[in-house]
Amino acid sequence: MAKITSFKYTIFLSCSSILNLFFVSLYLHSRMEQSWTKNAAAEAEAVAGISCSGHGRAFLDGSIVDGKHVCECDACYGGSDCSEFLPGCVADADSGDPMFLEPFWLKHAASSVIVLPGWHRMSYEFNDGSLISKELETQIRKLHAVIGNAVTDGRFIIFGAGATQLLHAAVHALSTNDPSSPSRVVASTPYYPVYREQTEFFNSEDYKFKGDTSLYNNERDSQGNFIELVTSPNNPDGQLKKAVLQGPSVRTIHDLAYYWPHYTPIPAPADEDLMIFTLSKLTGHGGSRFGWAIIKDETVYQRMLIYISLSTYGVPRETQLRVLKLLKVALEREGKEMFDFGYKTMRNRWRKLSETMSMSKRFSIQELEPKRCSFHKKVRGPSPAFAWLKCEREEDNDCNVVLNSVNVTGRDGSLFGAESRFVRLSLVKCEDDFDLLLKRMQMLVSEENDSTKIMPQNKTTVNLSSPRSNAIYNWDHVTSKYHLEELTTHIQDQATMPAY
Repeated sequence: MAKITSFKYTIFLSCSSILNLFFVSLYLHSRMEQSWTKNAAAEAEAVAGISCSGHGRAFLDGSIVDGKHVCECDACYGGSDCSEFLPGCVADADSGDPMFLEPFWLKHAASSVIVLPGWHRMSYEFNDGSLISKELETQIRKLHAVIGNAVTDGRFIIFGAGATQLLHAAVHALSTNDPSSPSRVVASTPYYPVYREQTEFFNSEDYKFKGDTSLYNNERDSQGNFIELVTSPNNPDGQLKKAVLQGPSVRTIHDLAYYWPHYTPIPAPADEDLMIFTLSKLTGHGGSRFGWAIIKDETVYQRMLIYISLSTYGVPRETQLRVLKLLKVALEREGKEMFDFGYKTMRNRWRKLSETMSMSKRFSIQELEPKRCSFHKKVRGPSPAFAWLKCEREEDNDCNVVLNSVNVTGRDGSLFGAESRFVRLSLVKCEDDFDLLLKRMQMLVSEENDSTKIMPQNKTTVNLSSPRSNAIYNWDHVTSKYHLEELTTHIQDQATMPAY
């Protein structure tokens, strides 16, 4: 009996050991299968942890020196850790590189990360034969519904390599396809320079760039065909625009790259036949080269689809995956966090620059009125992406030359179809770039005034004596309901703005 019991215990222990070994093997195998994600995360976090003194970043695909990743410094900083300020460098306010949103994404590093295995979507197409992610398309429709800036119901959506590719695809799709009577591509001055540059570069027989829309407003002939490009808010002056030309011979492209709460109040959803948006101005990810068009007419949609297919055969799958992740983060809390951060950052930059310019009679910038925003559900002040600076003195007919005297460079007004006494100054770059621009502009204004005069340091000071005081509020306007409401919401916003 004892031998039987002992034999049973031996069998039980053997089975238990075998089962334990089996489960341990499964666990180790699972750990080995998942190790590639952990290794990738460890590598990314190690590079992200490299200190660049807050004036630069290290990147996984960046330079490696002595086996280590090195910092890539902001424009006016140098040294191995970007801690050395370069006092003689130029304050570059030319490009519209939207780095102002970087602090938001640094805070949301965990929720915005993606890991791409080597086998991720290697095929040319998705399983349904299309070139676009249906989940991403759904997310884009949801985005517009939440923000309330565009109607997407019953519309077609197409992806492109940024707005630039989509703009030309749209011009191609709307053209007459008749070399004997090419479509005339026009835009209202000041207009985005790429409209002219891209149309002239491709040099198509089907369409030609013909300049300012106003030249044709009163003398359109019924046999001519027009493609009007409407930018709203406008690049460079931030004004909300509408189409000028009307009639059966006119086709319109609405470039809504900046129609987001960062840069403008959203009075109502845009409901146009062809609307173009870009990721770069929405989330700041210009390097991802992603945009989308919302199209009412199926024939136009098909012609644009052919253009995209023949030029790039769609947008990379890696890009679409990243955009999907970014939009999900952007829509957390119904978009409140990202869009509030973007708006308050741009609004504060505009106010600082406006205050400086209000002290000057030599320079002026565009005036933008507070408007009611359907997204924020209140009247809110301007927060444009650019300042449209004008040199007022007759002798200052090249404003960029004046700016160059204090090491500032902007984009010449002549590129926008305007005079060279205008310059576009970008306000969307990183904090270092904006701070240096503001400092140099303060220097320029102080040279104009008494050299002993101290520039205002209080961010809410209003200079009521200036004839062009567009700094913050003019008491002639404060009596209106909207300006009083905007002033109240500004005080509330200052108290609630999150720290980044």
